[in-house]
Amino acid sequence: MLRAGLIGYPSVGKTTLFQLMTSADTSRTSHGRTDAPVGVSRVPDARLDRLTEMYRPRRRVPATVEFADVAAMGRSGATALLDVAAYRNADALVHVVRLFESDTVPHAAGSVDPARDVRGMDDELVLADLSVTEKRLARLERDLKKGRTRDLEHEYAVLARCHTALVEGHALRSLDLDVDDAKRLRGFQFLSAKPLLLVLNVGESDLPRIGAATAFSGIESFLTGARTQAVAVCAPIELEISQLDEADAMMFLTDLGLVDSGLNRVIRASYDLLGYISFFTVGDDECRAWSIPKGTSAQDAAGEIHTDLSRGFIRAEVVAYDRLVARGSYATCRDHGEVRLEGKDYVVQDADILNIRFAT
Repeated sequence: MLRAGLIGYPSVGKTTLFQLMTSADTSRTSHGRTDAPVGVSRVPDARLDRLTEMYRPRRRVPATVEFADVAAMGRSGATALLDVAAYRNADALVHVVRLFESDTVPHAAGSVDPARDVRGMDDELVLADLSVTEKRLARLERDLKKGRTRDLEHEYAVLARCHTALVEGHALRSLDLDVDDAKRLRGFQFLSAKPLLLVLNVGESDLPRIGAATAFSGIESFLTGARTQAVAVCAPIELEISQLDEADAMMFLTDLGLVDSGLNRVIRASYDLLGYISFFTVGDDECRAWSIPKGTSAQDAAGEIHTDLSRGFIRAEVVAYDRLVARGSYATCRDHGEVRLEGKDYVVQDADILNIRFAT
């Protein structure tokens, strides 16, 4: 399951959005020294809805994203970040940024300034990573004096490059690392290396121009960086939508000139930001969406379903979602030669429908 950590300063609406996105699926899970509420959000997918209509299975299982609502940051220290495992274990960070004015809820810094808050939080992440990097480099220097090895020298070179970037105030997500270097850094779980989604929480007065929120918030320059995206939401409106049934919610959104709820866009953006895609398994018993990184092989995708399918993998029957919907049934696709047999190295494509052949 994909994991995202919600971060933000006090009084930005972070916990409200967390509760709305995860609704009744929230729970309190211990993460080391700090407890962080953890909840699961279903990834909205019209393709799974269509497959469910076709097969009418006993179960419909969407892809999911797990969100951890870590305690609000103060304006001063990165030490809190270092202590929260939910941050470091996350695949991505979701920074909720205040863009609404309120006479009753003062901003922690005394004024609403999204660009300042985004830069400040990024600085906190950079400082946290700088501390980790300096400690490891000091240890490596001692080890290299005892005996030089290729692995130690390589790790030192990669961390020295990271240290330079961090000292200059650059988040590690901006570094262009090759596969081997990125793998070496994975164990450090650097915060500033994680993909970043900025969620702009706008006021109701700005709802008519919510589509231009990134422009009038002043954060556009941050979006030129690597693996950084932004989505705008309006928490009070999302609360109203959450209390409506599906038909009324769609009508409400249409009246507001919106195609989808902000919460759905946050969930979907978190999924897309990590470079994940969905493949499907279908049948009378269950229609399910499975999350995999882009570039995943058929054998590894089979392992997401069950480890036995990966170990005993023979072939994958593959049909494209569009062809299945157009033909109306799997059997008709097979009759027209549109069900392919692929080997273990086949790279699964978004919306592929798989049936795994395996040996027990």
